[in-house]
Amino acid sequence: MPTHPRGHRIVVVGAGYTGMFAAVRTAHRTRRLGARITLVNPSPRFTERLRMHQVAAGQRLADHRIADLLAGTGVEFVEGRAVAIDPRARRVTVERTARGGSGDGPAARRGVTDVPYDTLVYALGSVTDVTRVPGADTHAVTLDDPRAAHAFGVRLAALAAAGGRVTVSGGGLTGVEAAAELAESHPGLEVTLLSRGVPGAMMGDRARAHLDRALARLGVTVRAGADVTKVLPGAVELAGGEQVPSDLTLWTAGVRVSGLAARAGIETDARGLVVVDDRLRSVSHPEVYAIGDAAAVRQAWGQVHGTCQSGLPTAQHVADALARTLRGRAVKRFRFGYFHQPVSLGRRDAVIQFTYADDAPRRVYLRGRWAVRYKEAVSSSPVMMYRLGRRMNVRAVLSRGGRATRRAARRGSYDGTLRVAGGR
Repeated sequence: MPTHPRGHRIVVVGAGYTGMFAAVRTAHRTRRLGARITLVNPSPRFTERLRMHQVAAGQRLADHRIADLLAGTGVEFVEGRAVAIDPRARRVTVERTARGGSGDGPAARRGVTDVPYDTLVYALGSVTDVTRVPGADTHAVTLDDPRAAHAFGVRLAALAAAGGRVTVSGGGLTGVEAAAELAESHPGLEVTLLSRGVPGAMMGDRARAHLDRALARLGVTVRAGADVTKVLPGAVELAGGEQVPSDLTLWTAGVRVSGLAARAGIETDARGLVVVDDRLRSVSHPEVYAIGDAAAVRQAWGQVHGTCQSGLPTAQHVADALARTLRGRAVKRFRFGYFHQPVSLGRRDAVIQFTYADDAPRRVYLRGRWAVRYKEAVSSSPVMMYRLGRRMNVRAVLSRGGRATRRAARRGSYDGTLRVAGGR
């Protein structure tokens, strides 16, 4: 039988796609067990990372408030930044920035507070790495901060009217989506996509050919094999000294994770990801679960790489694991396999590459208007899941497990290395 589940304190740190789903689903699965769930996040708004390239292009998106998404769940929302974790005392130190509770309680004083936990769900996702190339942190904009992305979009209209030049650095799927969105929304811009490798290299030949045709149709100049060495106020410098003129630079190359877990003494790998077992528990601190981009998750076929597609199933698994643990039941192993790589190419085109469980491309792909509808359904599904998940048992879909992952392991098509699709 479970040991005193009523009053069990579960703290979720990070309210991205995975943290939000973990909090909502855990609340639903433990509602009769009396668990106390707290979600910690520095911003009161939920950021749709899958749509940030639209914000950068100057488009307005719906304003989703975390408190509204949590309404009726019983989850306490603490607006503040987690700055330290004390695993021995089992508490998270938070720099408070606004109201307590779910946003409708009395205003809390700005300052530092400790949030105690019995179980911690670590969901601090990745951000774009601007530390490896000089000038990227000061002369380029990333898609991590909605305010910076919005300010970038505001400047585009005037820049397009003057025939300005915009450079997107990074040929992963996020960079491809951003370049296409900018070029379609502002035809007067000269958009250049810089990539070390071939954009969309993880896709099959036919899907990648459609991607190439779409970028060419939109007037995007693609520079494959371009190694960026420095970002300047009005240019991007490549290896060899060539400078590509750039009035605005969008940086989408590479990702990095928070160092909070490593500083707390929680075991991490060389990239800072929390090392977890096959139940997604920290191998050094079993009371800590890690999900999404924050976790080093291995399957029989290799390493899971950080995307929303893989993150939501980890959140679902941990929520279910917590409910089973509080009921005194055994926790199942986490199994996951990829299903697709959806890529928007502006608002009127897209390409969907269907994959094997190890993310290797299948022959099947989708393009054109049906792909646009498919991609829109994918992008809008997380918020819908949060809303429905407050009242019913909603599961993350479009992922493979069980037999599909075993077949991928036997097929041996995955080399075990980390592949990052522009941080998505």
